[in-house]
Amino acid sequence: MSERRWHPMLGEWVITATHRQDRTFLPPADYCPLCPTSPGGFPTEVPEADYRFVVFDNKFPSMRSPAPVPEVEGNVLHPIAPADGHCEVVLYTPRHEGSLGALPIGDLVRLIRVWTDRYLELGARPGIACVFIFENRGEAIGVTIHHPHGQIYAFPFVPPKIERERDQAAAHFARTGRCLMCDIVADERTDGRRLVVEGEHFVAFIPFFARYPYETYLVSKQHRASLADLTESEVTDLARVLKDLLGRFDGLWQIPFPYMMVMHQAPVRTDEAPGDHLHFEFYPPMRTPQKLKFLAGCESGAGTYINDTLPEVKAAELRSVRLEP
Repeated sequence: MSERRWHPMLGEWVITATHRQDRTFLPPADYCPLCPTSPGGFPTEVPEADYRFVVFDNKFPSMRSPAPVPEVEGNVLHPIAPADGHCEVVLYTPRHEGSLGALPIGDLVRLIRVWTDRYLELGARPGIACVFIFENRGEAIGVTIHHPHGQIYAFPFVPPKIERERDQAAAHFARTGRCLMCDIVADERTDGRRLVVEGEHFVAFIPFFARYPYETYLVSKQHRASLADLTESEVTDLARVLKDLLGRFDGLWQIPFPYMMVMHQAPVRTDEAPGDHLHFEFYPPMRTPQKLKFLAGCESGAGTYINDTLPEVKAAELRSVRLEP
């Protein structure tokens, strides 16, 4: 069962999805549902002996179409709606022990094209307002299957964080006539202390306002609203900068670095706003190799983040990582 319940105090939807309690939880490698199906072996989600990339419907979706009828009735104070939408899983590699950062540049280019295809195809479906592409990596994030994979949620509404981001960008444009993210990128490049990786078309930096010690933005240097706007050379540069950044994460403490990777791009079926600017946000939860950054009382209850570190110092640490050729 899944449904949308309105949060009147915050003015946003909460999705309930009780069936997700039964989803696969940390299976042994021999029974990984995302590995290719071996001849005569355990049947997986991929009935082929090998693959490069696979996209399929999530078996335990938070949203689906058509959505089931809610089990309870709402009222004026507490509106309720079906959890319409679509949830997909994207497999990066047939190798159980691989990772997004371990993919060769050519495969990363192909993956970006897969993401672009899904953004366009899902965004064209009736009732979809926002296509949200993301990856959760590591048990510290709550990953339940280790096999390298990402997810795509096609929402029937624009999620509140993206909506607030667009509101701030619109206010900035009204004041200055410029894109907010373009100005942030220009300021970070001028300052330089928080830059981590810079390519011809994309740049990665720990923002001035970072809430996590290693929170990193990967941003198009040109004003591009979505993946669909990228040229071939921009796609290739995105793959290079993404691989470089992920290599620095893993090389920092020589451990598989946990993170949330989220992609912000223009919602669909809305007028393109001047502040819609393609970027990736990374939220690694680690403060040190042994300590997590918990979202405790002040962050979770008040919505105000407290960062125990300086972005300038953390960016220097990532820049100093030696990458293997």
